[in-house]
Amino acid sequence: MLVSMIHKDHVYLEKVQTFYAMHRFIPSLAELGNLIGLSKRGAAKFVERMVFAGYMSKAIDGRAIPENMFFARTLVGVAPAGFASPAAELLGDAITIDEYLVEHPASTVLVQVKGESMLGAGINDGDMLIVERNNNPSLNSIVVAMVDGDFTIKYLRKDAKGMYLEPANDAFPLIRPESTLEIYGEMVGLFRKTK
Repeated sequence: MLVSMIHKDHVYLEKVQTFYAMHRFIPSLAELGNLIGLSKRGAAKFVERMVFAGYMSKAIDGRAIPENMFFARTLVGVAPAGFASPAAELLGDAITIDEYLVEHPASTVLVQVKGESMLGAGINDGDMLIVERNNNPSLNSIVVAMVDGDFTIKYLRKDAKGMYLEPANDAFPLIRPESTLEIYGEMVGLFRKTK
């Protein structure tokens, strides 16, 4: 019986992840049992297995809380973006989006894009940029900058006249600061909803 339950842990975990996505908490053991179809004791054993596997931990009050692995997504392989080829979904390693995109959590923020000045760089209106706060970014990187009191997202460039910001859309002009150019951070990634 225990072996059968353990083999179903991935199914139970998916139900808990779906519940968490809707409610932003993991239910009590009795509610968890109802959710995944186990007794309260069975739910407690499931939580123990999830704690051991690194998906959950226990808060001071004993309630289960999600850990980093709870948010991991299975990496199923690489798919060509060119010609179609037959593919089978192979279960691979699991990674979290933070693990993939965020190298320095304490200095990383999200910035939502407004406008179309960076379309040529693949950055659309509404995209979420992952920005590492860094006031000394690499030249030619995409930065969030404050120019003369206004925030903007552009390429950081330098020429004989000094530092300037360049859009990735010919409909927008270069920006040369009249008084101040402060770099808030450097873009390290982005994400968007497509649906």
